[in-house]
Amino acid sequence: MEYRKLGNTDLKVSNISFGASSLGGVFHPVDESKAIQTVHTVIEQGINFIDVSPYYGHLKAEIILGKALKDIDRNKYYLSSKVGRYGSNGINTWDYSAQRVKESVYESMERLHVDYLDIINVHDIEFADLDQVCNETLPALKELQEKKIVGYVGITNLNLNHFKYVIEHTAPHTIDVLLSFCHYCLNDDSLLDYLDYFEEKGIGVINASPFSMGLLTERGAPDWHPAPQQLKNLCHKAARYCRSRETPIEQLAIKYSTSNPRIATTLFSSARPEAVIQNLEWEKAALDKNLLEDVQKILAPRFRDSWVNS
Repeated sequence: MEYRKLGNTDLKVSNISFGASSLGGVFHPVDESKAIQTVHTVIEQGINFIDVSPYYGHLKAEIILGKALKDIDRNKYYLSSKVGRYGSNGINTWDYSAQRVKESVYESMERLHVDYLDIINVHDIEFADLDQVCNETLPALKELQEKKIVGYVGITNLNLNHFKYVIEHTAPHTIDVLLSFCHYCLNDDSLLDYLDYFEEKGIGVINASPFSMGLLTERGAPDWHPAPQQLKNLCHKAARYCRSRETPIEQLAIKYSTSNPRIATTLFSSARPEAVIQNLEWEKAALDKNLLEDVQKILAPRFRDSWVNS
C-alpha cells in the first residue's frame, strides 16, 4: 500500500481509501454483518482512511461503521465525517448553522464510538449559502479544532469554483483539506486545473468517486444519475471496448484515479468484503497506457462534460 501526505496535515493516508456511504444503503440494500466485515477487511488490507457522513443512509452509515470500529484499534485509521447535510424519513435536510454543526460533530462521534475525529468536513457546500459557510460554519468548526475535538477542517463540493470562493473568503489556514468528487476520473480531470492553487495554500486533496457515481462501470450509471445522456452513452461504449480488451473499465478507472501523486487519496465505496479486495487488486495492477489512450479517445467528445448545473 502506498501512503501519501495529506497537504500540510500530519496525516499520511493510503492512496486508496474507504468511503462508507455504501454502509448506509445509498446504492444497494445492506447486510449489516457483511458491512461490518467489510470495514474489518478495509483495515486488514492496509487502508487507513475512512470517510463517512450522517447524511449517508440518514445516520445508518455512521451507526454501522461505529459498530465495526468498536473492534478496531483507533491508531489503525484516520476518520473523517461531515456536517451540514442530513435527512430523516427519506427527506433530505440542510443546516449549516454554527449551533447545529457543533451538535452534529458530537452526535457523529457518539454514533462512531470515538472521542475525536481526524477530519470534519462541511458537506456539499453547493447546497449552502457560501457566505454562511465562510462566516459561521467554518469558524464554529475551527473552535472545535482548537479544543482538539477534531484534528483538521475541510469542505466537500461538486462545483470546483466554490472551493476557491471559500478559500479566498476565509482567513489563511482555515481550510486544511478538501474533498472533490467526479472531477478526477476517466471522463473528467478538471480537478487538475486547481491543484497548483490548492498546493500553494497547503491544502490536502481527497478525490472521490473514481467510477463517477457508476458511469464508469460495466453495469452502467443508475437511473438517477444526473449526467447528460450523450455522456452516459459514451461511457457505456468505453465499457464495452474495455471488455473487448479483457480489462474491466472499473480496473482502468480506479488505477487512473489513484495514480496521480499530487492527489493524496481516492475514495471508493462498497459494503462487500470481496469488492474491497477486488478494488485493491485493480489498484495494484499496472496501468495499461494504450488502453487508457483508446478510452480517452472514446470519451473525448464529452470529456469534462459536467452536470454541476443540471
